Formats: sequence, C-alpha cells, structure tokens
Amino acid sequence: MPITVNTNAAATTAAFNLSKNHANLSKSLARLSSGQRITSPAEDAGGLAVAYKLDSSMQRTEAVLNNHQNALSFLQVQDGALESVGTIVSRMAELRTMAADITKNTSDVENYSKEFRELQSQLNQIQKNKFNGVSLFTSNRAVVDSVSASYSSDGTASYDYVDPDGVTRAKTYNSRSLQLLTHPSGMAQDGSISLNGVNLQFVLSLDDQTGSPGAGPRYDNFNIGGLGTTFSGANADSASTALDVDGGIFQDISTVSIYQFTHIIEKIADARAENGAEQQRVQSSYELHSTNLINLEAAHGRIMDIDVALESTRFATHNVLVQASASMTAQANQLSQVALTLLQ
Repeated sequence: MPITVNTNAAATTAAFNLSKNHANLSKSLARLSSGQRITSPAEDAGGLAVAYKLDSSMQRTEAVLNNHQNALSFLQVQDGALESVGTIVSRMAELRTMAADITKNTSDVENYSKEFRELQSQLNQIQKNKFNGVSLFTSNRAVVDSVSASYSSDGTASYDYVDPDGVTRAKTYNSRSLQLLTHPSGMAQDGSISLNGVNLQFVLSLDDQTGSPGAGPRYDNFNIGGLGTTFSGANADSASTALDVDGGIFQDISTVSIYQFTHIIEKIADARAENGAEQQRVQSSYELHSTNLINLEAAHGRIMDIDVALESTRFATHNVLVQASASMTAQANQLSQVALTLLQ
C-alpha cells in the first residue's frame, strides 16, 4: 500500500466507525435514560403507531373507571336517602298504629299527628336531594324542575301487585334513568348501564280503599310527603284531586291505613333492591375494565419498554467501541507522519 499525504484511508475508516459507534452509544443512552425502547418513529414506525393507539385507549379506560366510581357514589348516596325514607315511613306506620289505640282520645291522636306531619315534610325535602347537582329522584309531574337534564326520559314503567282480595293490579308511572357508558369507545352499544332515577312520588303514593266493596285497594293520586300527582294503570282511581306540593298539604294520620304503609315499605324495598343490583353491576363492570387496563398496560409495555439488562450490555459494548474507535482514529492520523520522515 503506497504512503500518501493527501489521502488517509485508514483514518477515514476509523473516523466512520467512530461516528457509527457514537450514534449507537447515543441511542443506548436515550433508551436507558427514558426507559423506552422506541425513542423516535424511525426506530420502529409500526410499533410506535400501535403503542400510540394503546396509550390512548389506556387513558380513556382510566376515565371510564373514574366514571364508574362516580356512578357508584351516586347509587350509594341514593340508597342512603332511600334508607332514610324507609326509616321515616316505618316510624309513620308506628305512629299510625299507636294512634289507632282505642284508649287514645282526640288530643292524643293530634299529638301523634304533629310528628306525622313533620315526617312528611322531611320526605318532601329528601325528594329534592341532589348529588353534584344531579337529582337523586325523579317524579311524575309534567314539569319536573327538580330533575337534572342528565336524566333521559324512558317513558313509563309498570308495577304489579296483589291486593288483599287476591286481585293482581298494575300501576303505570314515569320512569327516568341515567346512562353510564362503560366502554372506552363511548358507544352505548359497546357497553352501558342504566341507573334508575327512583320515582319517589310513585314510591310514596297511596292506594285508595274507598272503592266498591270487594274491589280491593286502588291507586289514586295521593301520597305521603306532599308529592301529589295522578297515576294511571289497571284499576287506578280516576279521581282528579291532587295535593298541593307548594302549599304543604299532607295526609292526615287518620286517613292512611296500616296496609297502605306496608305497601309503601314494599316499594321502598323494591327500589333499594334495584339500587343494590345496579351497584353490583357497576362494580362488576369496574373490575372488568380494571383488568382490561392492566392488560393494555402490559401490551403497551411490551412494545415501548426496554429490556434494561440487554440495553445495558449494548451500552457497555458501544462505549468500548467508541473508545477503541477514538484511539484508532488518533493512531491512523499519525500514519501521515511517515511521509514527513521520508522528506527530511
């Protein structure tokens, strides 16, 4: 090989290897410092695209899980209110039983009536309770100013029961619900849960026992708590009189029978049972999507996360090669000095 001054092929080759090894060392440093296998799209364009979509799905799943927790809190607060309603109604039934004592005079009954009316006022206030601005309960009124626009009107629902005469009767009332979207896609057909907005007007509605003999009790438009409205359905009373909600007109203790209270308590029990079933379903859906989130994170990690042990080995290799390349480049640059020796 001739000795030249203008061209030093060995130094050029060494410089090229130094540049390549330095680039590989920089990549290893970037991967180890970030913890990611892919630090730029050029390294794995397809893998980065898949990981990007998985990351977006993970974020939406986390948001869905938060929505599940909020829905569960809503149902728990609603159940707490229903529990209070049940306690109040049970106390009212107890007052009605004590007022029916033949040894009680008119003054005694009036004393029971005072607490009876106060408890109805409390029921009226419970009906107006909200959770973060969203009403816990719905009603049967045409203009429902206390119900949040978040509720979607689902039309009507039917409630069947057997009266003391053994006659099966039906009651139709407005049914409204909140829709919880349970899938990260945000599409109801992919997953949703309907949360019932309990119609407290219907739950507290009374049935009329003034019908014809043997006809059994019939629904009318009266209820306890001053939440008057008209209901419909098989054997429903056609009376048009309704209680004045704003005027605070409530049922008198002597006008409500023990049977009516037991019937209301049955409806409260049904409402709480439905609430509990919805809580269980929300919890099941939450656990499902929690598992999905874990699996998505694992899939994302397999694409994006580096193998620290492997990359550390590569880093050590590239580091040695960089040092060796730098040393050999310096040695190759000294080859031209031979020509100077010959020219002396």
